Amino acid sequence: MAANCRGVVITEGDLQCFGEHLEAFAEGQLRRVTEYFHPDMIYVIENDIAPVVQELRSRRVITPEQAQIYEKIEKRQDSTAAAEKLVADLTSNKALAIGLWKSLYALRRDWSHPNLEVMVGEITRKDQALLKEILLNETGHNLAPEMKACQDEHRRILCEQTKLLKETGPRTRPEGQSFPILNRYVDIKIVSDVYFRRQTFQEHEALAVAGELYEHRLRHKMQVELERITLDRLFCWCYRSGHTPHFVMVSGVAGIGKSTLAQKFVFDWATGKHYQKFTFVFFFKFRDLNAMGGKTSLESLIRQEYPNLRSKLDAILQEPQKLLFIFDGLDESNSNLDFGRNAEFCAQPGDAKPVGVIVASLLKEKLLKGCSVLLTSRPSNLARLERGVLHRVASIVGFLSQEREKYFHNFFGEAAVAKEALAHVRESQVLYTLCYNPSYCWITCTALQPCFTSEAGQPHPLPKTVTQLFVSYIRHVMVNHTKELPERERAREMMIQLGWLAEYGLQHHTLLFDQALLEAFHVDSSPLVKTFLVENIQSATSPPVVTYSFVHLTVQEFFAALVHYLDFKEDNFGDIMAAVQNDQGGEYEIFLRFLSGLSHFATRAPLESILGKFSPVTTRQVLDWIMKTDCSDFLHMEGHLDGEKKTLNFFNLLFEAHNKQLVRQALGSDVSMDFSEQYLMPVDCVILAYAMSCCDKIDFLNLDTCFIQNEGLQRLSLELHRVRELRLRNNDLSNPSAIELVSILKHQDCRLESLSLANNALTGQCCKDLSLALLENRTLLNLDLSKNKLRDQGLSGLLQLLSSPQSRIQKLVIQENALSDMSFRALCSALANNTSLRYLDVSGNPFTDECVEDVHTLVLTSPALTEISLNLTDITPTMEEHLRKLEGCREGFKIYI
Repeated sequence: MAANCRGVVITEGDLQCFGEHLEAFAEGQLRRVTEYFHPDMIYVIENDIAPVVQELRSRRVITPEQAQIYEKIEKRQDSTAAAEKLVADLTSNKALAIGLWKSLYALRRDWSHPNLEVMVGEITRKDQALLKEILLNETGHNLAPEMKACQDEHRRILCEQTKLLKETGPRTRPEGQSFPILNRYVDIKIVSDVYFRRQTFQEHEALAVAGELYEHRLRHKMQVELERITLDRLFCWCYRSGHTPHFVMVSGVAGIGKSTLAQKFVFDWATGKHYQKFTFVFFFKFRDLNAMGGKTSLESLIRQEYPNLRSKLDAILQEPQKLLFIFDGLDESNSNLDFGRNAEFCAQPGDAKPVGVIVASLLKEKLLKGCSVLLTSRPSNLARLERGVLHRVASIVGFLSQEREKYFHNFFGEAAVAKEALAHVRESQVLYTLCYNPSYCWITCTALQPCFTSEAGQPHPLPKTVTQLFVSYIRHVMVNHTKELPERERAREMMIQLGWLAEYGLQHHTLLFDQALLEAFHVDSSPLVKTFLVENIQSATSPPVVTYSFVHLTVQEFFAALVHYLDFKEDNFGDIMAAVQNDQGGEYEIFLRFLSGLSHFATRAPLESILGKFSPVTTRQVLDWIMKTDCSDFLHMEGHLDGEKKTLNFFNLLFEAHNKQLVRQALGSDVSMDFSEQYLMPVDCVILAYAMSCCDKIDFLNLDTCFIQNEGLQRLSLELHRVRELRLRNNDLSNPSAIELVSILKHQDCRLESLSLANNALTGQCCKDLSLALLENRTLLNLDLSKNKLRDQGLSGLLQLLSSPQSRIQKLVIQENALSDMSFRALCSALANNTSLRYLDVSGNPFTDECVEDVHTLVLTSPALTEISLNLTDITPTMEEHLRKLEGCREGFKIYI
C-alpha cells in the first residue's frame, strides 16, 4: 500500500471505540454505510491487498484457506478482482463486516491512506448523522407538489441536454458525432488537493506545463498520498479540512475531460443517481457567458438558460443551501475573479454586475450564502485565485491503463481490432503516454483506424512519433470524412487559411474565433473546414452568438506548424520563432514538436501526397534552428525543474525530427549527459534511447535517482552498451532488471568501463547471472553494488567472477549488503590469485573481529590490491588499530577504517 505514507498511533482504546461506533449501527444500516464507501474501500484494499489479508487472518476474521483464495485471485486476475471478492465475502453479515472495518482501522498504524482516513473520519464523527446524509443524497428533500413538478421538468430538460456526449471532430462512426453518455463515458479519475497544499499555485502551474510528465507524477502520487475522489463524492466530507466543502475546483490540462466530467455530473443528478440534496442544479459554460458582454444578474442568467424556471425562481433562490451552480471552463472566461480588498461584489440575485463579479460573489458568500459551486479550469488559472476561497481543489488524472483499454474497445467495437491497435500504442510508449488524455485517446484511435480496420484496404504505415500520429489523423479525416475532397490546389489553399488562423490564435492566446476572424483569414464553411473547426453556439444571448474553435488545442497547434511548410513567409516565420525564444510558460512546446517533426520527409509524405510538396526553406530553417540550440547547459542542470523541462523538451524535438544526423550534430561528438534527480517516465526513456541510438559513443550518462525502475531500464537497455561510464543509483531496480543488465554487458560492442547500481533492490538471485555476463565482458573495470540486498548468497554468485583469471574488475564497491564474516572469508579466498582488483570497498557490512585475520591474509596474498575500505563495521577499536598497521606491510597500500 502507500509504503511511504506515515502511519498513525493506534491504541487498543481507539480500536475499541471505533468498534462501538460500528456496533451502534443495525445490520441493515451498517450494510448501507459499507455500500456508500464501497468504491473507497476497494481502492484502498486493491493498492496492496497482502497486509489487509494478513491483518484479517491475525484477527481471525478469515481462515488461512480463505486467505489463499484471495492471493490466488490476485495472481491469476488482478488486485481489483481480489479486493472485490474479499469485500463481497466480508459484508454478507454484520460480524464479518465489523471485522473487516476494524482490520482496516488497525492497519492505519502502518500506513495512513487518505481514502481510509475519509471513511474512518466520517464514521467516527457523524455516526447516525452519516445515515441521514446518505439518505438525503439518495432521496432529496421533501418538496411541495408545485415545486416538485418544477424540479421534475428541470431534471427532464437537463437530462435531454446532457444525455448525449458531444464528441468534437469529424464523424468517426456511422452513427455520427453524438453518443449516449452512458455508453461512451469512461471513468475519469479525480484526485484531491494534497499536491496543491504542498506547493504554491505558481509552482503547480509550472509543473503543469510539463504536460505528460506532470500527469505521470500525479498518477504515481495517487498510489501513495492522494485521495481519489469519485464523481459522487466531490462535495462530501474532507478529512483534511474536517468539514464538508461548498466550493470545489476540478482542474486538468486541455482535453483531460473537465467538460465531460461536468456534463456527466449534471446527467447523474438529473437522473437521480447522486447528490439529491441539491434541489436544483444550474450548469453554465464560461465560453457562453463571455457573450453576455457588459452587466447582467444571476437571475437573468438563470432565466435565459432555464426559462422554464421563471415562475418559481424567487422561491428557488430563497433556499440557497439546496442549490448547486456549475461553471465550466474558467480558463475561457473573459473576466478575472477578483477577491481583493477593493473588489466589487453583489449581494442580491437581481444585482446587475459583470459575470466575473457574480461568480466571485458566490464564492465569497456575499451572494446566496450557503449555496455550493463547482468550477472547472486548466491549472494555469489556479495561480490567479485567492487560496482560501476554494474548499477543495481536485485534479483529473486522466486515463490509467484500464480506462485506455476500455476506450479503445468502445471506439473500435471489435475486440480483436481494439487489442491490436492498443498493442501498437503500448509498444511505441510515446503514443501510449499521450493516451492518458481522453482527447488524445480519441485522436489516436481516429488516426489508427485506417491502419487496423478491415475497411481500410491497403495497410497504412503505423505512426511512432506524435507528429506522425497527427499527420495520420489529419490525412484520415481529410480522405475519409469529407464528402468530396477538393482538388489538390484548393485543398492546400484551405489548409493554409486554417493554418494562419491557428497560428494567429497561438500567438494571441486565442482559442475561440468569431465570424469576423474567420473572414479575415478567408476561412469558409466548407465541409473540409468543418471537419477541423467546431461551431459553438452561445445560447445565453439573444440572438445566439456563434464562435468557432479547433476540435482540440493540439490540432490548432499542429495547423500552426503545418502552415509554415505549406506557405512559407520569412517575416511570419521569424516572428513565431522570436516568440518561441521568449517563451517562458511553455506555450509553444507542442507547436515546436510539430514544427520539428514535419521537417522529416517520411513523416510528412502522407500529407504531401494530397496537399503537394512542403517548403524546403522551412525544413532548412527549422533544422538550422535546432542545430544552433546550445544544449550543453541544460544537459547538466542537476535537480532543477527548469533544466529538466528544457532537456526533455529538446530531446522530444530530436525524437520528432527523427533525423540521426541532426541528433549527432546537436549533441556533438563527446556526449556527456547528466539527468540525475530528474524524474524520467518510460516515455522519456524511449526518447533518450532514440537519441543514444544516433550516437556512436557516449562518454558519461548519469541516471542517478531518476526513478526509471525496471520498465525504464528495459526501454533504455538496447542502447546503454554505447556508454563508457553509466550511473544507475537509486532507481528502484530489482531482480528482473538483471535480464537487461546481462544483455548490456554481453553486447558485442559494449563500451562500459564503469557501472554503478548502488541503492537499488537487487538481491543475491541476480548476482550469478551478472557474474557470468562479466566473465564474457572485456570492458568493465569499475562496479558499484552498494546498498542493495545481496547478502551472502549474492556474494557467492560473484565469487566465480572474482576468482577467474578472466576478471577485469579493478574497483569493486559492495557497501551495506549485510555480508557476514563467512562471506568475507570466501571473498578473500577468491581474491587470492586475482590480478586485476585494485580497490575493494566493503564498508557498512556487519563484519566482526573474526575477519581480521582474513584481512591480513588478503593484504599479503592479493597481488593487485592497493586499497581496501572497512569503514562502519563491527570490528572493535583494538582490532582496527591492528589493521591500520597492515599499511606498512606493502609499499603504497592503503586501508580505510
